[in-house]
Amino acid sequence: MKKFPFDEKYRLTDQIIRSSRSNGSNIAKGFGRYHFKDNSKFGRIARGSLFETLNHLIDAFDEEYITDEELKYFREKVLHCIKVLNGYIAYLERQSNQITK
Repeated sequence: MKKFPFDEKYRLTDQIIRSSRSNGSNIAKGFGRYHFKDNSKFGRIARGSLFETLNHLIDAFDEEYITDEELKYFREKVLHCIKVLNGYIAYLERQSNQITK
């Protein structure tokens, strides 16, 4: 296995960092809107960023920058975050539906 080469510093590694950091940013942005529908919209955007992060990690595995074990570890973490986020989005949508009834 080879590690990330120096010339990847502003390519794939930067994309992994950006997509993983945007999750929390989008959740915070949605929370700051104080509106269930807006909040769930930004939750769905955050979920997309989680899948984007996973895709970048798969690319890193395909390029042999990370091992199979590392990919499995990160995949489990990302999928766990997606499950938790799905629960939060479902809660927000239930709350939004209760208000509109």
